[in-house]
Amino acid sequence: MNAIEVRGLKKSYGDFVLGPVDLTLPQGSIMGLVGENGAGKSTLIKLIMNAVPRDGGTVQVLGTDNRSREFWALKADVGVVLDEAYYPEVLSARSVGRMMGLTYPNWDGEAYNGFLDRFRLPRDKELKAFSRGMKMKLAIAAALSHRPRLLLLDEATSGLDPIIRDEILDVFNEFTRDETHSVLLSSHIVSDLEKICDYIAFLHQGRLLLCEEKDRLVESYAILKLSGEELQAVPPEAVIGKKEGRYGVEALVRRDGVSAAFRAERAGLEDIILFLARGEK
Repeated sequence: MNAIEVRGLKKSYGDFVLGPVDLTLPQGSIMGLVGENGAGKSTLIKLIMNAVPRDGGTVQVLGTDNRSREFWALKADVGVVLDEAYYPEVLSARSVGRMMGLTYPNWDGEAYNGFLDRFRLPRDKELKAFSRGMKMKLAIAAALSHRPRLLLLDEATSGLDPIIRDEILDVFNEFTRDETHSVLLSSHIVSDLEKICDYIAFLHQGRLLLCEEKDRLVESYAILKLSGEELQAVPPEAVIGKKEGRYGVEALVRRDGVSAAFRAERAGLEDIILFLARGEK
């Protein structure tokens, strides 16, 4: 079973159009959803949860149509973390745990307390005294403690320092050691996605430019650094994008489209994303 299946999904907001989007997140995997601010990442996550009405297409979450009555009960199996922790600031971590225990039938108070200890979060301090990093760790602790099978994370690591981000990414990796668990992680921090993701989906100006296995994606592309004259010898259909500078040209190419005579360098995920975005512009 796939954790998420999206087919022909569309949504319009005035001049902005998302889609059509076709996307599949296999169970037991982590998918990184990358794109610039305003690309449609948050809108896609809201559509997956049926928090906003779609204009077309279908969405299946954990094998269930997200417009069906059954999906309401299934929502307890989905942990959602947005780019802000929207708890009232007069609450404490302890009172958030009590509130969640009354909300979710599968709430695991012992697991929640374990995350509070692991993340070094005080139990009785009001949230208005928490830093942004502490609030995000609290939101992730709460999302993981009602025993979800799917995590939807919208810029959950944005604005956090590298040490906290690394700590949180480790938690997501541990979560998917259970093959029934899956993660969709939206972020514009490409280095985070390259560390932990099995699949990459790239949204640009509302269009899904790619959705592929990360390792296959990185193996499929290469960087060539050459002169403008040398570029003429590269088959045009193999060139995805290029950047011209004072000292020559840097081009993203398909490995299987260029001769071994060219000295190809590894293309990182960020290289691929940037060149694809430039090509669209």
